[in-house]
Amino acid sequence: MAVGILEVFLVSAKGLENKDFLGNMDPYVIIQYKGQERESSVARGKGSNPKWREKFTFKAEYPGSGDDYKLVLKIMDKDTFSSDDFVGQATIYVKDLLAIGAEEGNAEIHTTKHCVVNAENWRYYSWCYFHQKGM
Repeated sequence: MAVGILEVFLVSAKGLENKDFLGNMDPYVIIQYKGQERESSVARGKGSNPKWREKFTFKAEYPGSGDDYKLVLKIMDKDTFSSDDFVGQATIYVKDLLAIGAEEGNAEIHTTKHCVVNAENWRYYSWCYFHQKGM
């Protein structure tokens, strides 16, 4: 079994559905991988087209326990006087990336875009851009 680091670089999102009735939303992203969770900063007032440019790392094992090699990015809207709103999420399967990283010592996928699905499971054309490295 190879143990390494899965590095995720959260770049930006475009065309998110605005959940705020008045004004621009304040989006942030919760990133989950195999029981580990990281949270981006809040892009205050950035509305539907936020930029983060933040790096996150996760411990990765390949082959590891279970078959759940997915990275989940939940996009949320920060609210002050009520609970935060769920905007949508993207799920990225990283098993192949980790397999290459375990075999070759390093693997990298350059910045790619992923479609966001909202709470009603409607796929809409908003994109979350990120760059990832495995092992």
